[in-house]
Amino acid sequence: MPIFSLDRHVPLRVAVVVLFAGGGFAAYHFLPIFQGRNALWTIAHNKCVPNQEAHRNPAPCVRVDLTHGVARGYVILKDIRGATQFLLIPTQRISGIESLALLAPDAPNYWAAAWQNRRFVSARAGRDLAWNMIGLAINSSAARSQDQLHIHIDCVRPDVRSLLAQHSAEIGTAWKKLPFALAGRHYIARRLAAADLETQDPFELLARSLAPGQTMAQETLAVVGTSFASGQNDFVLLAGPVDAAKNHHAHSEDLLDHRCAVAAMK
Repeated sequence: MPIFSLDRHVPLRVAVVVLFAGGGFAAYHFLPIFQGRNALWTIAHNKCVPNQEAHRNPAPCVRVDLTHGVARGYVILKDIRGATQFLLIPTQRISGIESLALLAPDAPNYWAAAWQNRRFVSARAGRDLAWNMIGLAINSSAARSQDQLHIHIDCVRPDVRSLLAQHSAEIGTAWKKLPFALAGRHYIARRLAAADLETQDPFELLARSLAPGQTMAQETLAVVGTSFASGQNDFVLLAGPVDAAKNHHAHSEDLLDHRCAVAAMK
């Protein structure tokens, strides 16, 4: 059953928060009414964090990590859309991809944390998903309905997975425009070694690549687990700007499959 929905340009009126008896989640029912662009912040800040601190219970989230304090913590929340989609939400106030706080030298690496929590996707899928079956995405400021940073964690679309595998030899460690479209959009891409996700923040890697006049607010960014021809499991980082002329709102969440069709694949 669903928990929360966002980033589809629809009014947010009621959040029905339910944890699950299956997949290792205890049953928990909560019916708050949240409205507007601060709904995710309200759930994380007013519900999940206080419940964790007072009762050691992350509900309505499935996890609250305050190991390094609220200023550097995050929650994991099940999204209302799709069977397997989860969100990582910082426990400090961060508007989105455009926030300068993400580029501070001591900024938490939310991408690494999101990848570490991919087990929730596998649990909802009912099987251990392979490295190249999961991806992470954040949408541009123009393509989101919430003004609290959140990283989508879910299965990768089968066609995206297939194309990245076919062209993996063409993707190096420098940003380069892909000669093919993914989910109907063209992206720039670069490879990132699996071990380097802990020390190289994708937000910073993208920010350093922007040309004069480009801004992070207009960018979308995805981190996709990819198996390269050598057999090495690494990541492909994908980014692209808003393109009003082509009606492209920089919505890399489109690379994810909220139906999780790859769960049925070997």
